[in-house]
Amino acid sequence: MSLQKSAKERFFHALGFEVLAIAICAPLGAWLLGYSLGHMGLLTLMISLVAMSWNMVFNALFDRAQQRMGFQRTLVARAVHSVLFEVGLLLAVVPLAAWWLGIGQWEAFVLDIGIALFFLPYTFVFNWTYDQVRATVVARRARQATA
Repeated sequence: MSLQKSAKERFFHALGFEVLAIAICAPLGAWLLGYSLGHMGLLTLMISLVAMSWNMVFNALFDRAQQRMGFQRTLVARAVHSVLFEVGLLLAVVPLAAWWLGIGQWEAFVLDIGIALFFLPYTFVFNWTYDQVRATVVARRARQATA
C-alpha cells in the first residue's frame, strides 16, 4: 500500500463511510422529521449515492493536492478536507432533498445545514480513524515485505 490509493480502496473507503452514515441517518431523520423510515431511507440512499460519487472524486483531488503541495494529513488538513467536502455536497443535495420531501429550496437548505452539522464531525472522525488504521496497515505490510 502506498500513499496513492487504488480505485478499489477508494470504493471501499467510500462504501464504509456511506453504509455507516445511512445506518445512523435514516432512522434519525425519520424520527426527527416525521417521515416514514422507508421514505427517509430512500432519501438517504439517494444522498448516499451522490455523496459516494463525490467522495471518490473529491478524495482523488485531495490526494493530488497533497502530492503537489506536500502537506501532511494533520488535524488541520482533515478539518479543511471535511469542510470543503461538505460544501460541495451541499450544492448537490439541496435540490434533491427539496424535490423528494416536497419542500422549498430554503427549507431543504436549512435541513441540509442540520445534516452538515452532523456530518462535519462524522466525516472528520471517520477519515481521521481511517488514516490511522491505514497507516498501521501500511507500516505492517512494509515490515513484512522487508522481513
